[in-house]
Amino acid sequence: MLLSDLLRETAHVRTVHFREAEIKGLSIDSKHVLPGDLFFCFSGGEHDGHAYAEEAAKAGAAALVVERELPLPLPQVLVEDGRAASSAFSATFYEHPERKLKIVGITGTNGKTTTAHMLASVLSAAGKSCGNIGTLGIYYANREVAPELTTPDPCFLYKVFADMLACGVEYAVMEVSAHALHFGKVDGIPFQAGIFTNFTEDHLDFFGTMERYAAAKEKLFAPGRCRYAVLNYDDEEGRRIGRMTEGAFSFALENPADVFAVNIQERFDGCEYVINLFDELYDIRLHLAGLHNVYNSMAAAACAKLLGVSTPAIAAGLRSLPRVRGRLEHVARVGGADIFVDFAHTPDGLEKSLTALRRHCAGRLLCVFGCGGNRDAQKRPLMGEVSARRADFTVLTSDNPRYEDPFDIILEIEKGVRRVTDEYVIVVDRESAIEYAIEQLREGDVLLVAGKGGENYQEIMGVKHIYNDVAAIRGILEGRAAGVKHEN
Repeated sequence: MLLSDLLRETAHVRTVHFREAEIKGLSIDSKHVLPGDLFFCFSGGEHDGHAYAEEAAKAGAAALVVERELPLPLPQVLVEDGRAASSAFSATFYEHPERKLKIVGITGTNGKTTTAHMLASVLSAAGKSCGNIGTLGIYYANREVAPELTTPDPCFLYKVFADMLACGVEYAVMEVSAHALHFGKVDGIPFQAGIFTNFTEDHLDFFGTMERYAAAKEKLFAPGRCRYAVLNYDDEEGRRIGRMTEGAFSFALENPADVFAVNIQERFDGCEYVINLFDELYDIRLHLAGLHNVYNSMAAAACAKLLGVSTPAIAAGLRSLPRVRGRLEHVARVGGADIFVDFAHTPDGLEKSLTALRRHCAGRLLCVFGCGGNRDAQKRPLMGEVSARRADFTVLTSDNPRYEDPFDIILEIEKGVRRVTDEYVIVVDRESAIEYAIEQLREGDVLLVAGKGGENYQEIMGVKHIYNDVAAIRGILEGRAAGVKHEN
């Protein structure tokens, strides 16, 4: 696309050093700029993109979108808000795929990934071609893109949308993080439906207060954003959004709602219940354990019904989803004990997972977890207290320490544990911590390894080292079977 054609259709303040150029791609990362790219500079995050404009120019950028004029000879398009411009320019460059796809956005503190996979499974069962964008990666038309961010930046997001259309995809189900909403990554996208799962403490390192965090979530349900709003009415924030939103529909177990469940039977390997789906009753079976997954499935079912999917297809889609990677995933049974991996990385998420496993635990419930570095430090003692109260024994370890000392993070978690119990140990190396916990298991026990879920890395001092909890557990068990003890 010619730069002049792109400017003709996209709002901007003025241009500097204008000359015609063919724009071959879009980029916000100077390290990934290709010749002919339009490079976006904006401030307000951890880094000021304007500082990388020269690097982008050397890599072959054809033009820049900037918030202030730079001393560079490249054509520069001045805009008031570079982030907003990246969304608008991306939509125009890729010929507005967001207007042709049917897009569903899912937000909330916990449950986004599982709800997205449930909904995608239901739509597929109904014969719809569906793509999925979220924490575990991007999936569509037999393609898989490794995960980077829960919600990709606009330059890449719109490229994915365009490729989905080219591959015949009709529906795109995407997780929408609070950060993405705050930074306007999904501004301009018309959502067929928006789902709100729940709201609990997280990301206060960035948002500062729960009020600011809630305000970011609420942006998905601003007037004109979603055709339908599917909201958890057992959550106070969900009810608040409902009072402000037209086209709101509710799901709940404890409060009156459009969609609810009765006769819930929880098992170690799943749940069964009868759903009341807008006054239509139907038997639902899930292969995912935990009451929280009943909530997730009700959200997916309500949304699918509003999108025109039949109730039998909804039930079939929920039943056919065997598991979601790293979401209360049963990994192994050894010596009569069971081992699970879960992404639980908030106090509420950890409590729900431990509570779900406690119902089926004949022996002791053990928990291995840590907290991420350079993130919401306030939740560390809270998570420690949750594990101390809900588990019989806790092993405190490292998660993604990033640029913090992992032992310092653990000491913060320990403060919460010590308020309740002294039944815990500290093993800083995560794989060693898991091995220690496995060695303590007896028949009837259950072990939860929490915090990382399906992640395939551990981030230490800016480097992402290859690591996965499920692979670590299986490696330890294979080593035990062969008589080999793990060493750091």
